[in-house]
Amino acid sequence: MNRSIFGFAGIIVLVALVFVGYNSLFTVNQTEYALLLRFGEPVPGRAVVKEPGLHFKAPFIENVVYFDNRILDLETPKQEVLASDNNRIEVDAFLRYRITDILQFYRSVRTINGGNNQLSSILNSAVRRVLGESTMVQLVRDDRSNLMRRIREQVNQESTRFGVEINDVRIRRADLPPQISEQVYRRMQTERAREAADYRAQGAEQAQRITAKADRDVVVLRADAQRQADQTRGEGDAERNKIFAEAFGKDPNFFAFYRSMQAYEAGLKPGETRMVISPTSEFFRYFNRPSGGMAAPAAPKPGN
Repeated sequence: MNRSIFGFAGIIVLVALVFVGYNSLFTVNQTEYALLLRFGEPVPGRAVVKEPGLHFKAPFIENVVYFDNRILDLETPKQEVLASDNNRIEVDAFLRYRITDILQFYRSVRTINGGNNQLSSILNSAVRRVLGESTMVQLVRDDRSNLMRRIREQVNQESTRFGVEINDVRIRRADLPPQISEQVYRRMQTERAREAADYRAQGAEQAQRITAKADRDVVVLRADAQRQADQTRGEGDAERNKIFAEAFGKDPNFFAFYRSMQAYEAGLKPGETRMVISPTSEFFRYFNRPSGGMAAPAAPKPGN
């Protein structure tokens, strides 16, 4: 009976020792820092634990809060900023930071969510200040890197009291509001349409000028060609007449025979040609007389 009681008590003591030992130990990973608290307040002298591994704490009265020691990202909601040239711009920014002082961070913002809320307000204020002194052209094209550097410096100055260090600040997007973007798009569309109309008008004018020049060149070329053709034709006719004249002078009978053959070829073409002419006509003299000479007049009949 006594042994049973002592055995049961020993088990209870062993379980209590294990429970106490479990609550006396905590581990720290390489990617985090630990803050040791006693009744909600940092333990003096050993509150911050940065070394990874197994560590001890007072059970039941001390607890541990972990913080990430890596670079943390914070994205802010899109906000509308009025630039110095009175252009409204929707800006989407984010920053990266690292917790450098765990104790100060805990005392000022308690948790990472609380730190994100504070840093988000600081970032939005810095974005409004810096971009409010700049133009849209500087933000979009000319001076964007310098503007982000100025925003980072301002955020870093105000965030040091939270025990954090700002590594980078970036403006992901900077756009005009939808209604202004639509107006800008319509204005750009109108300008492009006007430029296109100007180009078309210039092209039509150039086309008319080229067409007129080509028509003029065609008329000139045809006139030159016609003049050369008439000149060549006239020279050919003159040469032909000269040859005919020389041939007629050398042999009038052959010339007369040749002209008759040309007349037969032109007048007796196949087809619908109809001729009503006497066979004894002078036109057929080479058919009746191979020599082609004129027929002797018929002798008068006796008694006439």
